[in-house]
Amino acid sequence: MRTSSNRVIAENAVIPANAVTPTKAVIPAKAGTQRVPDALDSRLRGNDGENGVDPRLRGDDEASRGGAALRFITCGSVDDGKSTLIGRLLVDSKSVLQDQLAGVQRSGVTDLALLTDGLSAEREQGITIDVAYRYFATPGRKFIIGDAPGHEQYTRNMVTAASGADAAVVLVDATKLDWANPDLQLLPQTRRHSLLVNLLRVPAIVFAINKLDAVGDPALAFRTISGALTAFSTAAKIEVRAVVPVSALKGHNVVTAEPGWCGYDGPSLLQVLEQLDVTQAETDEALAFPVQWVEKFSGSSDTSQGRRVFWGRIAAGAVQPGQQVKVLPSGQTATVAQVLDHTRHPRGVAAGHSAGIVLDREVDVSRGDWLLEPEAFEASRQLSATIAWMDDEPLVPGRVYWALHGHRWVKAKVKRIVHKLDIHTLAETDADQLEPHSIGHVELTLQEPLATLPYQRSRLLGSLVLVDTASHKTAGAVLVR
Repeated sequence: MRTSSNRVIAENAVIPANAVTPTKAVIPAKAGTQRVPDALDSRLRGNDGENGVDPRLRGDDEASRGGAALRFITCGSVDDGKSTLIGRLLVDSKSVLQDQLAGVQRSGVTDLALLTDGLSAEREQGITIDVAYRYFATPGRKFIIGDAPGHEQYTRNMVTAASGADAAVVLVDATKLDWANPDLQLLPQTRRHSLLVNLLRVPAIVFAINKLDAVGDPALAFRTISGALTAFSTAAKIEVRAVVPVSALKGHNVVTAEPGWCGYDGPSLLQVLEQLDVTQAETDEALAFPVQWVEKFSGSSDTSQGRRVFWGRIAAGAVQPGQQVKVLPSGQTATVAQVLDHTRHPRGVAAGHSAGIVLDREVDVSRGDWLLEPEAFEASRQLSATIAWMDDEPLVPGRVYWALHGHRWVKAKVKRIVHKLDIHTLAETDADQLEPHSIGHVELTLQEPLATLPYQRSRLLGSLVLVDTASHKTAGAVLVR
């Protein structure tokens, strides 16, 4: 799905929910811009563990955590060097073939940014428009990189990438800042992207100060800019894992550390990334399973259990045969008769993985319904939420949008705008509308109740997407408070 078109097709999941698009009974991969081959995910393989659930699926196996691919994005302002940085990571980690390098030459010089900027419009304009994903591996780690655009009008694309990321590298271009001024001001898009990845609960945020090789005093520039980043992150309550000086063009501190450069003696950017943890699935929560596809076996004569398999990706908890589940919105209850994993093997399945569930009797369940642990969730029609507004039209009270939660569509009315966040001062101010690319606190009234959790507790159950009912454009990312 081209996120830059800003259109949502109702049959596909969109940000921030992770979804699967089934074309047959086995549903192993995420859809759209989040699609990653399951061969990359070592946690999906192994023998049955305790109670029929592979311990690596529960996320309690240290070796499996070390072997899982780290999904990270690069973000920041325009022309900060995000695509060049990714190109440098690919080249210096020996993940690019010679014929690929030959195809990214400009006037006899290798343009590393072209390794990720694949669209013709991107190459013509020299900018990143859509999110580009690349895979590479080092002896110690596997990585999946998302190159997010820096232009303000493509903020929605960056949010798409960040919603499923384990880490974010926020680039800062030293040449754009008054680095000799102790009171320098960061660029608005640097602040906006940092706030967004923090709101989206990206677990690890790393600042990379780029192009220090092009300033007069690299050590002073690094010290001043890192001080400004530290002050901003402290005020915004953003937990930063590291601030690293780099030169994406020349390769300084990207893959190999250069002790003493810019007065910095810490690890290189790649060494920092190799130490970060993969986001653990929400296995400690109660079972929540969004139904994406219903597989029918109407010709079967077996009446000891239901004759349909409900496929989807478990959002929270784990499912085992014999569990009681409640169907939302109908409220009916049933018992799980059989659980199939993504290869159709009968076994328990935990959050973050695809499963097929067969109930003990025929129950009316359709795409978009949720199978929930009884009494664990309280469905509500009133939501208080933080929203990242991405539509070209301002958000105003009284407007009605489609809201997507998992695979369920309901109408949502903007009841009230509580306040708007000023990205420069970090102050919360009263507002009667939210302009494009702004962040605010709103209250929504839903046409039908949804079972949600606060986003700080669950990235999947606490996230919704607002879609314009007329244009079908993605309008906003909603994070339940």
